[in-house]
Amino acid sequence: MAVAPPLMWSKRNIPGLGVERELWDGGHEVVVGVDEVGRGAWAGPLSVGAVVLPRDRRVYKVRDSKMLTGDQREHLFDRLADWCVAWCVGHASQQECDELGMSAAQKLAARRAIDGLGLEPSAVLVDGKWDFVGGGLSRRIVRGDAGCLSIATASILAKVTRDRLMQAEAEHFPAYDFDRNKGYPCPRHKAALAAFGPTSIHRRAWIFMEHMVWAGVRRYSRQPDLWEVV
Repeated sequence: MAVAPPLMWSKRNIPGLGVERELWDGGHEVVVGVDEVGRGAWAGPLSVGAVVLPRDRRVYKVRDSKMLTGDQREHLFDRLADWCVAWCVGHASQQECDELGMSAAQKLAARRAIDGLGLEPSAVLVDGKWDFVGGGLSRRIVRGDAGCLSIATASILAKVTRDRLMQAEAEHFPAYDFDRNKGYPCPRHKAALAAFGPTSIHRRAWIFMEHMVWAGVRRYSRQPDLWEVV
């Protein structure tokens, strides 16, 4: 069966309910917006947000999470959480990212997020060109976090939830500035790795581990069909 190409969203930066309304009018009762955060981080989980929005109420000033400051996302978080019919953020741990590979870990986090909604989706809106949800219910939307309100809301809830997890980890690993960089690469993060080596929440299959000289550090290497500890 041919797979429909992803929708290409316009350059507008104000998310709307156009796609959701089309699906609601077509008989889809439970439309879920999905977005991921943390795929490019060196430490911490990969997280996926899933939301179901109401048809008759709006929360304004919602944007793609990358267009908002941390304070703006925090300010919106409780309002969005209360507004949603249902929402959940699913995670794949750093160990699961290493053992499964990033693509499989993203699918796992998405499944956990959607299962956590407590509702059976009839359509799922996915940001980007890759359908990491599957099941035949997905509609891919390129730049969906910029133009689709469900996806934009999922991006904010997922981002704030993951940021809070990394802020909580910061007190255990003060040299790495996880409260600021949230596990993403930056000069201070790289300097801490060079000085102290990886922490227990670092992804050890990533290329930055190739030059680590620390003895006793468990590594993962990619095999044809699985991830093995070496």
